[in-house]
Amino acid sequence: MHIHIFQHVSFEGPGCISDWALTHHHRVTFTHWYEHPGQPDLTEVDLLIIMGGPMSVHDEAVLPWLKTEKQCILQAIQAGKKVLGICLGAQLIATTLGANVYPNTQQEIGWFPVMYSTALLPPALAVELPEAQTVFHWHGDTFDLPAGAVCFASTPVTPNQAFLIGHNVMGLQYHFEVTPKLLGEMVLHGMEELIPAAYVQDADTIKREQRYIEGSNITMYRLLDFLTSNYG
Repeated sequence: MHIHIFQHVSFEGPGCISDWALTHHHRVTFTHWYEHPGQPDLTEVDLLIIMGGPMSVHDEAVLPWLKTEKQCILQAIQAGKKVLGICLGAQLIATTLGANVYPNTQQEIGWFPVMYSTALLPPALAVELPEAQTVFHWHGDTFDLPAGAVCFASTPVTPNQAFLIGHNVMGLQYHFEVTPKLLGEMVLHGMEELIPAAYVQDADTIKREQRYIEGSNITMYRLLDFLTSNYG
């Protein structure tokens, strides 16, 4: 399988997704939009993964490559490719498919539980999810659901935390992919946002709660297995 990753900043890489790809002997290529914002060729790509970043989906005036990226995402979805969006990546999928993306009532930064709602999910995915799970968040924007999407995770301040469209397209507002190294880099580069609030933890708390990383990674692997289960 050929996996292509859209990365928006140096400090939000694929994390444990790289381990999953290596274990399954998948080929992995990248578009680093912050370095080489060209037009990637996705013809031979089987799974497109869109990572997070501190920018907004509406920042085309200062980051004109966002327009190109949105076109690539739409083409991948229309071609029936597997597409996974994480945080900004989920927001990019949503806006590409015509849904609204806008500032949330509150930021969510840190380790907070999501509640899963699996009744409308395919059984093969539903059985892989617990009732609730503490995961790592770092987002200030949220989105309405794209047409045809099923929401399967929520928090009190963000009703739409995860969605699935058919069997091929998934968006996650939070970060299952986080590793200790990735977590440290995100905290280092986003320190100015870590002003404690109802749903914002300080740096020490975020680093102290790393016990949730292993469970997050396991769920990430299960979601990737589901997305790619009918590959070929």
